[in-house]
Amino acid sequence: MIDFNLTIYKKLLTSLKKNGYSFITFEEYCQGIRPSGNWIILRHDVDDKKLNSLKFAEIQQHLDIKATYYFRMVPQSFDPIVIKKIFDLGHEIGYHYEDMDFASGKTAIAIQYFEKHLTKLREVVPINTLCMHGSPRSLYDNKDIWKAYDYKKYDLIGEPYFDMDFNQIFYITDTGRMWDGFKVSVRDKVATTINWPEFHTTQQIIEAIENKTFPSMVMMNFHPQRWTDNKYLWLSELVKQTLKNTIKKYFFVKG
Repeated sequence: MIDFNLTIYKKLLTSLKKNGYSFITFEEYCQGIRPSGNWIILRHDVDDKKLNSLKFAEIQQHLDIKATYYFRMVPQSFDPIVIKKIFDLGHEIGYHYEDMDFASGKTAIAIQYFEKHLTKLREVVPINTLCMHGSPRSLYDNKDIWKAYDYKKYDLIGEPYFDMDFNQIFYITDTGRMWDGFKVSVRDKVATTINWPEFHTTQQIIEAIENKTFPSMVMMNFHPQRWTDNKYLWLSELVKQTLKNTIKKYFFVKG
């Protein structure tokens, strides 16, 4: 089966629902909400092609599923109309910050960018959580801003890379346009001592869900720009991501 299209995406969501997974937002997790039984946080990093994220949100709303969307402050992501539509569909919106990158690593300037961008985003919808943008080609780790400042002083209640225990919660991301993309990931990695299962394709994940071998508490991270039913765009994304993975592996990934 062809991967990274909306057909298999819908099949994944349907399988999760059928097998008893509850869907919570990251904001709800930070508020202490923990459904009984299996649960999952669907996280979306809106790096590019923001209308793809709107399509995801509409599919989820149709299935009575809520999710979390993190928007960057760049034109290919930030769009007040799209953001408001996704929020009105019942989803959480958060800030996908990359202010250390914007400030070329100067922390005092980065926090000024952060305050400006957070205010601008909050003029559109409520923002209660944040999540770093990996910026794989950048020299700077956006999380480093919090070595000098505290995001909780901005009425923000959580950041996944700081506020989740990934020894208890399985983290899986489509970074690199594959589900084992940590092998070519520069920063989208989490600290864990658990030997979690590995998956390469979405179909393998679906089979694990159906076989009751998929973990019971999960954060699943999507980059919606990678998912499309348009054959030309699907092939274009495949070619571009394959090239990016090669470059990251040989020039940016450490170890």
